[in-house]
Amino acid sequence: MIQKLFPLDKNYILRQAQFALEEELLDQMVYELKRSYTYLYNPLKLMDSTYAVILDGFEFPTDRIRMIYRQLCGVYRYQQQDNQLELLFDGKSHFDKFKEEWEAALISMIRQLGQNEQYVKTMLRMTLLFDTESRAEWAENHCKAFINQHFGIRVVKRHGELFLKVS
Repeated sequence: MIQKLFPLDKNYILRQAQFALEEELLDQMVYELKRSYTYLYNPLKLMDSTYAVILDGFEFPTDRIRMIYRQLCGVYRYQQQDNQLELLFDGKSHFDKFKEEWEAALISMIRQLGQNEQYVKTMLRMTLLFDTESRAEWAENHCKAFINQHFGIRVVKRHGELFLKVS
């Protein structure tokens, strides 16, 4: 567990907001994935067997898409490097403000990623078109690598510590 040295640090509150919205935003990620598939591969919305499976599919293991969600959470927190809380005069708490900002940012990130065929294909392989665990694991690794490349983040692991570097 993370030891909180400064409980009112922006990153701790932001992380709590991201995890509070996790289940809701996982559903939003699947919705945006279906939308991206339609836009890229079936703009006329012609019904075939694959498209029917994608539209009607809601049952799949969520652990893979949860990992992608958490990676996007980390990318967002890394991009928001300022850890100072601002003064709010509208009566909202910082937690509520971060929830709203994170939801808007995630949807923007997903729509941006959804314009790339590689992202859409790998997300489909591990969610709606899930068939085997090995293919889902392969797709998850490729999706993580694509996200890191897309946002210009390089993860270097040395001596058991994890360092993030901007390329």
